[in-house]
Amino acid sequence: MAVSVKKMTLWRREVENKVGVLADVLEPFAKVGVNLQVVMGYCYPGDSAKAAVEVYPVSGKKSVVAAQRAGLSASSIPSLLVEGDNKPGLGHAIAKAIADSGINLSFLVAQVVGRKYSAIFGFQEGADTAKAAALIKKAAASKKK
Repeated sequence: MAVSVKKMTLWRREVENKVGVLADVLEPFAKVGVNLQVVMGYCYPGDSAKAAVEVYPVSGKKSVVAAQRAGLSASSIPSLLVEGDNKPGLGHAIAKAIADSGINLSFLVAQVVGRKYSAIFGFQEGADTAKAAALIKKAAASKKK
């Protein structure tokens, strides 16, 4: 599988960090049969009373209505979804390419399942997504050799 890099919009809600809040946020999606690819939930460092829930994708009427019922809204954090075949050293190659270009990441979430990886890169500036997308593709291509 060649690397796939695409812009994405996370839908996000800040929540009180308490038991059951994640289940409550996900319930509207489950009720209408929306299949989410990404679900992130985390409390804020230094303030364990606050948390956030983020999901993807939210597209189409059914999922938009579910997101709104869950209190989610489109995040303004520029993000990329990257998927492909995992190779040793690939994460380092991508991180180094991004760093060497002067781009600062807001966040990274990555996971390997079997031989495939999926990663979400968040950036501080929207213009960084296009630049980073090209760098990620180049770094991934260099690891094929």
